Amino acid sequence: MCGILAIIGKGKDEALVKQLSKRMSHRGPDESDLHLTENGHILSHERLSIIDLHSGKQPIQGCDTAWMVHNGEIYNHQALRDGILKDHVFRSKSDSEVIVHLYEKFGTDFLHLLDGDFAFVVIDGDDYIAGRDPLGVKPLYYGMDDRGRMYFASEMKPIADQCKTFSTFPPGHYYTPATGFVKYYKPEYEDYTKATKELDLTEIRESLTEATRKRLMSDVPIGVLLSGGLDSSLTSSIAARLLKEKGKELHSFSIGLDAEAPDAKAARKVAEFLGTKHHEVHFTIEQGIEVLEKLIWHLETYDVTSVRASTPMYFLSKAIAEAGVKVVLSGEGADEIFGGYLYFRNAPSTEDFQKETIERVQKLFTADLLRADKSTMAHGLEARVPFLDKAFLDVAMTIKSEEKQPKTYDGVEKYILRKAFDTPESPYLPQEVLWRQKEQFSDGVGYSWIDTLIEYCSAQVTDEEMDQAATLFPYNTPATKEAYYYRTLFHKFYPQLSAAQTVRKWIPKWQENQDPSGRANAAHVKADTEIAKAAVNA
Repeated sequence: MCGILAIIGKGKDEALVKQLSKRMSHRGPDESDLHLTENGHILSHERLSIIDLHSGKQPIQGCDTAWMVHNGEIYNHQALRDGILKDHVFRSKSDSEVIVHLYEKFGTDFLHLLDGDFAFVVIDGDDYIAGRDPLGVKPLYYGMDDRGRMYFASEMKPIADQCKTFSTFPPGHYYTPATGFVKYYKPEYEDYTKATKELDLTEIRESLTEATRKRLMSDVPIGVLLSGGLDSSLTSSIAARLLKEKGKELHSFSIGLDAEAPDAKAARKVAEFLGTKHHEVHFTIEQGIEVLEKLIWHLETYDVTSVRASTPMYFLSKAIAEAGVKVVLSGEGADEIFGGYLYFRNAPSTEDFQKETIERVQKLFTADLLRADKSTMAHGLEARVPFLDKAFLDVAMTIKSEEKQPKTYDGVEKYILRKAFDTPESPYLPQEVLWRQKEQFSDGVGYSWIDTLIEYCSAQVTDEEMDQAATLFPYNTPATKEAYYYRTLFHKFYPQLSAAQTVRKWIPKWQENQDPSGRANAAHVKADTEIAKAAVNA
């Protein structure tokens, strides 16, 4: 895990490039290296050591003239080394190195062979290829300066004031100067009519277990983000079982305003049930407000729900890094895959429900994945997301949409995921947690967090300023004072129109209240665990 910066084109000062790369040194606090190619191109790398701690430094040279920088993890790297790359001589044991060897063997046609989360650039003479993982778990931006040089970077910070235009690199694509952008990830599930598979609870359970197993690959300590909600609790439970087989203990981490926060209480119950070494972190609303400016600099977004949810995640990540843990598993993706947000129950039809799950999965890189990566990497912590494993997605996204739609089961969201892990003979979770109603992370840390945050932001913005919002911010004009305040902080660091255009606002469908909080949905106040219990017994 790290921060990468590549500049294709001659004449860029090496000392300046080092300074630009250091703008994201938080992503790689362990090591920093730069390589100037024979043709004058530059690759820079800020390293967080996860695999091959001693010889896995980057940029990495292939067998010949190709050089590469990579951010992420390639979970099938050993299988590639032992299989189609067995005739290649490797310089390290780093998972990253397989990328440059695949390029040397197959040219540009190799990204489908990678199983992992990645953003990379390979340079070979004046030829190059940049690529991003299927869902956009790892961030990547690209741009061009006024001299026609191409830039690729893990964050906007190194390139925003260097490029005349820049944008988000699309997930599931690669780019070469000869082809432009090429979509290599074309899963069947992107066609909503292909959701025809019969429900197989065992297949769901086994594929998520395997997705979690591969994400335990590490040469450093691993922990889990445990909110006490279904998604993080399941990944924690699976990880705890897998590590127990190896005689290892799992560290779990939760955060709330205090010990009585909804998520904190549920997480405590799960940790006790699983036997993890549990760490509970608290933050104050005052601390959350105080860190907003620095947080938005890290996040590179002004999306309301991303800022709300990133604040507790930012504090939690800091505590985890200080505890000596470098990798955590997280539950992002389950709500999008299974229609877990409360507004999904208002979908007007099964077809609309399925289309929305697809769209939410495709746009994860603009919201939850951006939040998860940048909140954690602000402190040199890597987050891994089992739910977004390619093989698991192929299983879960093609199940008949009638099986997923909440109203089919009297309003129990993510019913089939809950049912798959409801195994009384060997329980994964306590029943009250397994069937707990959805709490969005920014709500679960304590309801007063969002309530007070809205009040604070509103007090910072006058009515006159709101009246001028469209003039000052004609693109993605903020509709509330809270949104306006976040936008002003973002604009302070990233005033370019290109920067504003990288942001997508998260807005729930099919409900009157457009606030992204889960509590804005009428179903939240109608929560009744007896409904869930009745569904279990049906």
